[in-house]
Amino acid sequence: MNNTRQRPAGNGGGRAALAMRRILPVAVLAAGFVAFFAFGLDRYISLDALHDHREELKEWVVRYGAWAGIAYMLAYALAVAFSIPGAVFLTIAGGFLFGAYLATFYVVVGATVGAFAVFLAARYAFRDYFARKVGGAVRRMEAGFRENELSYMFILRLVPIFPFWLVNLVPAFLGVRVRTFLIGTLLGIIPGAFVYSLVGADAGAVLDEGGDLDAGTIFQLRFLAPIIALALLACIPIVYKAIRRRKGKPLA
Repeated sequence: MNNTRQRPAGNGGGRAALAMRRILPVAVLAAGFVAFFAFGLDRYISLDALHDHREELKEWVVRYGAWAGIAYMLAYALAVAFSIPGAVFLTIAGGFLFGAYLATFYVVVGATVGAFAVFLAARYAFRDYFARKVGGAVRRMEAGFRENELSYMFILRLVPIFPFWLVNLVPAFLGVRVRTFLIGTLLGIIPGAFVYSLVGADAGAVLDEGGDLDAGTIFQLRFLAPIIALALLACIPIVYKAIRRRKGKPLA
């Protein structure tokens, strides 16, 4: 009788399987991004598409009622999760279809769900790798971000110069807490969602009068000024802490 124990199999296969599980959510989101353009769906994310199909879209909302709103939220969440460019146009379309207030609710819910999916996928797949590879400067940036993470999240969400997909990824790499990410996203995108939903709500009248919408209309200072003002307000806690620290006073 041979009492020699067999050696356990190497754990290389287990590590490979773990790596595949980690990368799978990111791969799914990347595949969605590629498929979106491969099937030519990008032609529907534009002001021209809203102009050309406005009657069909309005009829669709009337016919399906609440289900139309649910479908819109789902489409918005998928667009954000797949990092599809053109969220502003989707928001304007929502305002056109549902009115400013209802569209704001739909956009905030859909965008938050989609952003959270990207955040979790990036955190699960790359957080450990990023933590091992970053240098001292990045670690100091991470520490500073973590110290004021809610204020930074508000700023990143409010200021329209930062791509939405990038703001979904950076907090995942910098170790932002899930709760902070959700609160910062949910509340931080409300002003922008409302402003551009309001633009969409007024779009019907503009189009009916024979006018047209363009990027210049969307990014006028009168629309961006309130968002920038809110972003500046979000900076106040960060500036306050920096001043207190420079004077050597406790932050409490």
